[in-house]
Amino acid sequence: MDSTDHISRDLLHYEIVGKEGAPWLVFIHGAGGSIRTWKFQVESFSKDFRLVLLDLRDHGFSKNIQPEYKAYDFDIVACDIIKVLDHLKIEKAHFLSLSIGSVILQKLDLLRPNLVDKMVMAGAIFDGSMFMHAFVYSGKLLSYILPFKAFFTLFSIIVLPRRNHRLSRYIFRKQSLRMTTAEYLKWVELYRPFFILIKEYVNRQISKECLLVMGDQDHIFFRAAKNFSTNQKNAKLSVIKGCGHVVSIESPKLFNKIASDFLKGLDVPLYVQAAPIPFKWSELKAMKTGNSKLTK
Repeated sequence: MDSTDHISRDLLHYEIVGKEGAPWLVFIHGAGGSIRTWKFQVESFSKDFRLVLLDLRDHGFSKNIQPEYKAYDFDIVACDIIKVLDHLKIEKAHFLSLSIGSVILQKLDLLRPNLVDKMVMAGAIFDGSMFMHAFVYSGKLLSYILPFKAFFTLFSIIVLPRRNHRLSRYIFRKQSLRMTTAEYLKWVELYRPFFILIKEYVNRQISKECLLVMGDQDHIFFRAAKNFSTNQKNAKLSVIKGCGHVVSIESPKLFNKIASDFLKGLDVPLYVQAAPIPFKWSELKAMKTGNSKLTK
């Protein structure tokens, strides 16, 4: 554990990268992730945008954030981000989210709509179906039976089951090790307000441009995201064939171009074919020493 984990702080840990004066672009990672989730995006997006990279509460280096809470809801998590942006005097920004980060972004859009310009949601979550209820409640039950590491490993395999999803699984498992069991269980409790928020957001017309970037192998979340894009006049869908839930890691160069083009007002494809690398375990091991190539 890092020595800074014991230091209380009022703001989330954040880093700023990119050109001064460029449009702001705020990154919101998923559960169990961190700033390092965006390791394949920083160099590309920093050429045209001023990046704000955040560690969410309990993730990465955002430890002992004050005030503390016995349980979390999306207001708490979203307001953590708003406090940072207010501190930086950012009045308007683009946002790029991943997985449950898209749900946090939905809450941000409800709480502070004038703050949000364009939105890019990778592996977006909009599913309030009975299947999702069963999936979430099963996960909650297992979280109280299995040790944290075992549960996260099982969950990552369910969401990212294929060989070409190995890199995504590896990165998220590694990043999740910074969370304690107590911290993780607080995030599990987000299942309570999750369905209320999803229903509220899906049943309203969003007022700003939104791009959903989904993998066609995202067997849990793809259908609901497609339905959302169909029912929202300001939402676009771009599907990367051959990718799963974490398209930003499995096909980063292609994802970066699609997202960047959208933010610049350029056309984006409805479907595009990727060729993700099916990492061998030996190649994943090589990443620890920095000897593995980035995905294409």
